[in-house]
Amino acid sequence: MNSEVHYAAWMSAAIEQAEKSWSEGGIPIGSVLAHPQTGEIVARGHNQRVQQNDPTAHAEVTCIRSAGRRRDWSSLTLVSTLSPCCMCSGTAMLFRIPRVVIGENRSFMGAEDWMRSAGIELTVLNDAACIALMDRLIREKPDLWAEDIGD
Repeated sequence: MNSEVHYAAWMSAAIEQAEKSWSEGGIPIGSVLAHPQTGEIVARGHNQRVQQNDPTAHAEVTCIRSAGRRRDWSSLTLVSTLSPCCMCSGTAMLFRIPRVVIGENRSFMGAEDWMRSAGIELTVLNDAACIALMDRLIREKPDLWAEDIGD
């Protein structure tokens, strides 16, 4: 099973979600959940903390919520434009998602060591578009960024 052939398409879909959040006045982070064998995206989500006034509405959580009830979590790959925080990492661990593809971890390093210690395979792409999204947020809305990361 070589899911790497799907990484570009999955990340592109996650970036679309991040841009959707930004266009709604939210934080530009997006996520998708996909089948590594087929490449099919089974769920999408974007950060909705601002839009829903919900501090738990991170992109990965909204993506997993939109996937609904299922029994195939352990065969899926979670893709996020930004390194997942402790809450999102814990959600991936709770559902035994074995692989996480990360767009970038330069602006924020999430709970990557924790996920690795739980046996999750991580791939960090250092994607230029993901880096640009976070750079723009930090530059244009520093107070919102500080709120999001708990500063």
